[in-house]
Amino acid sequence: MSHPETTEEDIMRGEERKYTRQEADRRSNITGAPIKPEWATETGTTNMAPGTSIFDPLLCELIYKWFCPDGGTVLDPFAGGSVRGIVASILDYNYIGIDLSKPQIEANKRQAQKITPDKQPQWIVGNSYEMDTLLLQGKQYDLIFTCPPYHDLEQYTDDMDDLSNMSWDTFKRTYSQIIAKSILRLKDNRFACFVVGEVRDKIGGYKGLVPLTITAFTNGGMRYYNEIILVNVVGSLPIRIAGQFAYRKIGKTHQNILIFYKGNIALIPRYFKPIDTTITSPNGGDVVA
Repeated sequence: MSHPETTEEDIMRGEERKYTRQEADRRSNITGAPIKPEWATETGTTNMAPGTSIFDPLLCELIYKWFCPDGGTVLDPFAGGSVRGIVASILDYNYIGIDLSKPQIEANKRQAQKITPDKQPQWIVGNSYEMDTLLLQGKQYDLIFTCPPYHDLEQYTDDMDDLSNMSWDTFKRTYSQIIAKSILRLKDNRFACFVVGEVRDKIGGYKGLVPLTITAFTNGGMRYYNEIILVNVVGSLPIRIAGQFAYRKIGKTHQNILIFYKGNIALIPRYFKPIDTTITSPNGGDVVA
């Protein structure tokens, strides 16, 4: 299977990325968090790109319980860290994730062995663009759940096949093709969930990652079904945004959870059990959401 064509711009972008570690951290960090401390070694997080964000395990639990049948299979084409896989195993789902980084996958496996040794996620080192050769022939899944690179906001590897190292045009083409391949691996009457966020280009405008994702899914025959807003911790954003607000750039404190459905919407209650939406209020008593 042929790879997307690497352009001269992609190569030059790779050369431009020879930053110092400190500068790379500053540019890539989505949350403003400092470099990960030594204690993170045993959690596998130090093997992530410096400054990159760690996925929210509570979000994983909600997505699995709301949008995947009990005991279902989960495909994660942009696996990254261990969180989505480990939470899936703890909740008795079957998870398979694909990622380019061998050190990251090795770290994930070590962490999974410690946390959920009796039921471990499966991770594959490889390029999701080639998932047809990485996954079992004809195998389909109950949920696609992932968090793709926000283009070049965070850099994960030096691999030219890494989406975060591509020009925007190459990224758009490759990313859309990976989504198309993922859709073919999804069973009928099932959901796909992508956690994405907007990023700015060098001039300052949004690149349009959110609409790109929606278009790729709808072009593949899926219905754009839900949008959930994930609110991030404000952290140092008020300090970082102060100088930018002269250009009326608004500080961004959320990510977009985009939900898509493949199949007949009328059949959703047949395949997905009722969810208890009763929560306990801070003052006591139940509140029905």
